[in-house]
Amino acid sequence: MLTFRRFPAFCLAMLAAVPAPAATLFMGSYPDQLLIFDEGSASVTGKLTLATGLPTSMILSDDGKRIYVTTITTSGIEVVDTAARTVVSKFSLNDGTTRYRFWGGTPDPAGRFFYTLLTRIDKGADRYTISKPMWAAIDLKTRKIARTVELDKEDERSGGGWRMSYKVSPDGRFLYAFGEKVVIVDTATLKVVDRIDLARPDGTGLENVGFGGSLETMRTPGQFVSLFNASDPYIHNKMFGVARFDLNSRRFDFTPIGPAPESMAGLEVTPDGKQAYTVVVNGKLGSKRCEFWHMDLTTNAVVDKAEFPCRSRFRFGMSLDGRKLYIYGASYDVEVYDATTLKLETKWDLGNDTTGAGMVAVQ
Repeated sequence: MLTFRRFPAFCLAMLAAVPAPAATLFMGSYPDQLLIFDEGSASVTGKLTLATGLPTSMILSDDGKRIYVTTITTSGIEVVDTAARTVVSKFSLNDGTTRYRFWGGTPDPAGRFFYTLLTRIDKGADRYTISKPMWAAIDLKTRKIARTVELDKEDERSGGGWRMSYKVSPDGRFLYAFGEKVVIVDTATLKVVDRIDLARPDGTGLENVGFGGSLETMRTPGQFVSLFNASDPYIHNKMFGVARFDLNSRRFDFTPIGPAPESMAGLEVTPDGKQAYTVVVNGKLGSKRCEFWHMDLTTNAVVDKAEFPCRSRFRFGMSLDGRKLYIYGASYDVEVYDATTLKLETKWDLGNDTTGAGMVAVQ
């Protein structure tokens, strides 16, 4: 279970008196760039051009020193040094007759292998041959695919759409893939060793918000905390709640909160671990309604809701200090909401059209 440490009142007062330093945000942008955005000045302070093409996902390493960027143009992986703000490694998997398609993934704690789900496309004399979906371990040192294993039939639904979330256990032994079920894969053999009947909340209408959001504001070593859907065993009513996974023991604790809405995605947690926010979407097209839901994790209850204008596609995130909520993606701006009042505070002009790669925040 997740535990919280208590601090003396005078310590909390001192911390509140000292403002947290502004974070630096990295965001994917068309056609082949990462924007470097300073929260303090609310401006783009730099751009990184990606040699392998259009960014589709960004994953921050557990120590916060590296960002692993996947690109779709040439099926590439690029590694960014967050302190130096430079690309330190880059390569493409595609060659003259073979191409790969994958969306996201995760590095192991040592930064040697990158795990994902992919398909291989081979160009023949008169046709293209497309493989079945495969678990893959990509060697970041040799810059090649080290091993692959075809997806089991029962996991094909979990891999549908490719927009799964991934996490590797601290010892590097197990890959967790979060989709229609939680699939646990042995990283040495890429064989599935267990499946857990908890599903990620549906994200219809949202651009891959995913588990925990892109900012990953809650970084508890050895744990993964996010929203999941589950059904009761009798009449199969769908409910949502918070699940806390221990990535070493593969044990989890699921706390139901209430009936699952039509669509919800993402969980952003404040630094003290007590408050959390998600985005809920009901309806479609002209009748679509979007809301922020504010949850108290000490009581596992929804304490506030507020509607905000929907976009056709968007991403959801939170500032590192937990005071601001962000709506962005597929646009040239970021809408900034106050996390306490859930009201629009300002808009940041990016000057670039952002992709669905998400946002990564570092100090």
